[in-house]
Amino acid sequence: MNRIMAMFAFAVFAAFLYILAEKVGTFDLWVVVGLTAALAAYDFVTSSKNKS
Repeated sequence: MNRIMAMFAFAVFAAFLYILAEKVGTFDLWVVVGLTAALAAYDFVTSSKNKS
């Protein structure tokens, strides 16, 4: 259940970042949004591993 909620939260966060970058539209912001999404995805993958 925690992993499903984390995926939903990441999807909402990614949608927010996309809307922000689409409205502003500068290349620099797209780079920052890409790095931010990559770091959030990395955190999601590493923190949701099975700890058995």
